[in-house]
Amino acid sequence: MTRTPLRLALKAAQEKLAESGVDSPRVDAELLASHVLGVERNRLPLIPLVDPSVVDALHRLVLRRAGREPLQYIIGTAWIGDIELAVGPGVFVPRPETDLLLDWAIKVAPPSCVVVDLCTGSGALALGFAHARPDAKVHAVEIDPVALSWARRNAEARADAGDRRIRLHSGDVTDPKLLADMESTVDVVLCNPPYVPDDTPVPPEVAEHDPRKAVFGGPDGLDVIKPVIACAARLLKPGGWVGIEHDDSQGESVPALLAARKVLSEATDHRDLAGRPRFATARRG
Repeated sequence: MTRTPLRLALKAAQEKLAESGVDSPRVDAELLASHVLGVERNRLPLIPLVDPSVVDALHRLVLRRAGREPLQYIIGTAWIGDIELAVGPGVFVPRPETDLLLDWAIKVAPPSCVVVDLCTGSGALALGFAHARPDAKVHAVEIDPVALSWARRNAEARADAGDRRIRLHSGDVTDPKLLADMESTVDVVLCNPPYVPDDTPVPPEVAEHDPRKAVFGGPDGLDVIKPVIACAARLLKPGGWVGIEHDDSQGESVPALLAARKVLSEATDHRDLAGRPRFATARRG
């Protein structure tokens, strides 16, 4: 049995992914190899040679990624904050920029807070917050049954790992009676809603794999954000905060919608690490 230098297998994988238009071919090749070998990515330089079975397994995964299947679907996980979540077909893949909204929420939330994550998807913001703030009571809302099943799976896994259990709700953010028993009791409302305007070109990973209803938010991308703001205004206690992720074309429109609510003040937009408008916040008066 002839073993192959791992660096050559990685080089071939990187070249294939680059040819296919993948944005980060080297990183993706290394993460796929890490998944096949069951080691952390930073341990790859310590593995000089691999068996043919490893090369074959890596090649199969590279072909899937070259077909623009999301990396996270292939390896089965995605990160939010300091935790790893299970993801796959039927659920939106958390993006790194959502960590910025999570970090903001962790900082502004008071001790022993009540937090609601609307449009939770895989449970990302809710579970990321519950992990970072064990003093918090966290609720998460999702309308789609497939996404809710992923959130439930992740919630159980995080509870088994020792995090405080969150409460999941099947619900619609456009329902004016959603969480009616929690009105004026919530410290922080978070939401990463469908916000991409309908005619926006998106990569194949999004167009062909992310659930459409978790990505697109109407002609201007605001169809879900508007009822989310109404819901947040109703749920927040005086002094409570709302944070909503949005498209980089909505850096003025979402803060304006927040400012238009009489009970909300301090409407502010926040930029991501690339300097693009990324999420907006406001405070209940």
